Amino acid sequence: MSYRAIEQYRFADSFRAATRIVTLPLPEPGPGEVLVRNAWCGINGIFDTQLARDAVGTIRMEPPFLTGVEAVGTVEAVGAGVTDLAVGDAVAATRFRGGYREANCGPAADFVPLPEASAAALALASSGVAAWLALTLTGAMQRGETVAISAAAGGLGHLAVQIAKLHECHVIAICGGARKAAFVEALGADRVIDYRSESIPEVLASEYHDRIDLALDTVGGEVFDAMVDNLANHGRLVISGWASDMVDDLPSPVTAPRIGHKLYYKGASVRAFMNALHTAHWPAARAALFERYAQGLLKPHVEVLGSGLDAVPAAVEALLAGQTMGKAVVRL
Repeated sequence: MSYRAIEQYRFADSFRAATRIVTLPLPEPGPGEVLVRNAWCGINGIFDTQLARDAVGTIRMEPPFLTGVEAVGTVEAVGAGVTDLAVGDAVAATRFRGGYREANCGPAADFVPLPEASAAALALASSGVAAWLALTLTGAMQRGETVAISAAAGGLGHLAVQIAKLHECHVIAICGGARKAAFVEALGADRVIDYRSESIPEVLASEYHDRIDLALDTVGGEVFDAMVDNLANHGRLVISGWASDMVDDLPSPVTAPRIGHKLYYKGASVRAFMNALHTAHWPAARAALFERYAQGLLKPHVEVLGSGLDAVPAAVEALLAGQTMGKAVVRL
């Protein structure tokens, strides 16, 4: 028996050009291992593209290697000594190389038990965990604060909006286009800034001058600058990516005064969130998210961008083009 997976076999300018689908023998799980048949994979277009370009600072891989980050599926077989998982259990793989593959065999400890093998569960176990920890751990979010979120209609952003609202915060949601604006408004955002029709710096300066307690930014550039300019006393800006620069070859040069001049007198701070550095907090974050999901308080939105591994390159391109809302997934 065999299964298919996406292999990055070279470095190139795009994910599509750097990858190919390979057929591999389906392994038998050894002692302490499980075999999982994947049902859904999550799309991470910027990471996938940067990896294709050999431009991910935290990972140095030499092709060929299997790629993709997260997938959810069902345990198909267990090896000797495995007691925490059984055949039929829903699980997720949320680490690099676990995503773009029809099947996955590895140590049982590498798989996360889930209440269901659904695309919604995948969104919570991956983007949801990141949003929860970026806000509550790194951002130290408090109830009733004013929270600004960029890319608010995206996989991480749309869950961050909901999490902030569950903490009774006033949410400023930044996104592009009327369709996305209506989407995040329906999620409960108090002020939606559509950057295609409004100026982010002007809106924040006029409506939220020195009032942003917490900002979560995955875009960078003008969005980052506007957030810094309008932080409140003791405000925190959490960086969880910089999409405006990552799509280009090089970050934009900064010629303004050093950021310390804007932060010091407010006692404000800029913090970086890297989800992979917080694995010890993942289980508690998942438990909190799935409890609220079961209560109907969190509603992950998934956008299915096709079926089968052949659909993944186009899905990556759609995400990079800003055509998706919520968590982008492909059915396997």
